[in-house]
Amino acid sequence: MEPFRPFFKNPHLATIAGNFWSRPNSEKRWPVERRIYETEPGVKIRVDSQRPEGDARGELILVHGLEGSSNAGYARSMSAAALEAGYAVHRINLRSCGGTEDLALTNYHSGQTSDVLHVIRERKRAGAGPIFLVGFSLGGNVSLKLAGELGERASELLAGVCAVSTPIDLAACAAALGRRENFIYDRRFLRALKRKIRARARQAPEIYRLEHLARIRTIYDFDEYYTAPLFGFGTAANYYKTQSSNQYLERIRIPALLIIAKDDPLIPFSVYAHPAFQSNPCLRLIAVEHGGHLGFIARGRPRFWLDGVVLEWIGEQQRRESAPVER
Repeated sequence: MEPFRPFFKNPHLATIAGNFWSRPNSEKRWPVERRIYETEPGVKIRVDSQRPEGDARGELILVHGLEGSSNAGYARSMSAAALEAGYAVHRINLRSCGGTEDLALTNYHSGQTSDVLHVIRERKRAGAGPIFLVGFSLGGNVSLKLAGELGERASELLAGVCAVSTPIDLAACAAALGRRENFIYDRRFLRALKRKIRARARQAPEIYRLEHLARIRTIYDFDEYYTAPLFGFGTAANYYKTQSSNQYLERIRIPALLIIAKDDPLIPFSVYAHPAFQSNPCLRLIAVEHGGHLGFIARGRPRFWLDGVVLEWIGEQQRRESAPVER
């Protein structure tokens, strides 16, 4: 596996560069098919799909992070690399993301696995395979939680799951986001989340109330006044406790790759001192010294180190699966 040589050793520069760095445009060579999936009555999501020339070696389903979309830079570069390697790619837009607010009145949350599971089942029903689930940040939490919820049944649908820069402990990561040095990220997320609530209030004022917005100063506040009540968790503390993927790591029974930078400003590396990494042989953790949050911009070529690592790991799983069994 190619060692990571970071372009930036400052975690904030790495995080910001990862967000703004120009990514390859794969849509000219591999046109996008936008599909709408009705995941439950009254709820639809959009998935942007691309296929390589010829038969696909497998399929990747990508799940974006907080207030992201299928157009996020990390999703676009991963798609380009996967298509070049012969894989089909399906980029999910979680509820209300990517301009899909009219498809469902409900939003997404950090542990909402039902929509992703529906897409996986539909792809499996269409004859796709092998399928690998790849989640980024919040999408990584969703992906790991889903794999753990499925347990032994996961192998019927998925060949593996990969989670990048994942807040496996939501409470610890919400606290980290509220630190003074993370002010720029906290403000950006809050602006986007508040803007979404205002837009939702115009659609469904009986569901989304604006009276709490003025008192919200942190992500924890937002989850306390909006996320937890809207989804029936009661409090932010209970939401974090029940929806964090760390409690599902021991239950994962398919190959799982977790990639994290030890200097991630939004995710304390201490949350990865979890016993499941020693006790569960399905888990593989790659922790690099630098990279920030979803940064991983390399000093040399290939520039997007993350994409190559994920695809190399996927190739390893496929070779292992197809290897003859010794008798």
